[in-house]
Parts: sequence; structure tokens; C-alpha cells
Amino acid sequence: MSCPFCNADESRLIAKNGLAIAILDGFPVNPGHALIIPKRHVASWFHASSEERLAIMDLMDQVKALLDRDHRPDGYNLGINTGAAAGQTVMHLHVHLIPRYKGDVDDLRGGIRKLFPDRARYWEEDGPR
Repeated sequence: MSCPFCNADESRLIAKNGLAIAILDGFPVNPGHALIIPKRHVASWFHASSEERLAIMDLMDQVKALLDRDHRPDGYNLGINTGAAAGQTVMHLHVHLIPRYKGDVDDLRGGIRKLFPDRARYWEEDGPR
């Protein structure tokens, strides 16, 4: 199977630099959902070079500026899934930049913890976390 990020559809390209590209997500969770991807096929953040990581972060800032201008979100989620157990389905590093909008979900609290529903409502439990 070929890697969809090594052969990204040029029509989805929104920014690039020497070591990374940014594309619109093919299955966006919100308007403007983007992916920042190193050009080199590398599985995870932990396998990327320092230069690739810097290139990804540079594009993150550029894409955020584009999304701020075009979509005016109220916030952002940044996400990297590393490994199948963490939900990675394309084994080519990609960072999700997800614009968030007031009211896009009923209750924002708990964030990523909602992957584990019994651990999501930490603010209701006794004691520090």
C-alpha cells in the first residue's frame, strides 16, 4: 500500500517549506482541520530529525495564521498519534492542527481524557492529579 502522505494530493496543499508540507485533512473534524507532515517518510515525532521538527513547527505557525485569517477559530487542538495503540492509522508522522469553535461540542472539559471516559471528569474527583 502506498503512503497517502508521501503522495499527497496537491489540491489539498496549503503551505510548505524545505522539509515539510501542510495539507487540509481529508476527514476534517472541524472547518480548517490541517495536517503538518514531514516530506521524508518517517513514522513518528520520535524518529524525525531536529531539522524536521523545526520545519513542522514553522509550518504550524504559518498554518495557524492562515486559519486565523480564513476561519477565525476560538482555539486550537494540536495532536500527534504515535503508534497503532494511540490511534495512528497512517504510519507517516503527521501533526493535527484542529481549529476549535465555541459550541462545537457540548462540554470541552476533559479533552483528550475522553478517550478514557471513566477518567475524563477528573475535576469531580477528590484530591490532586
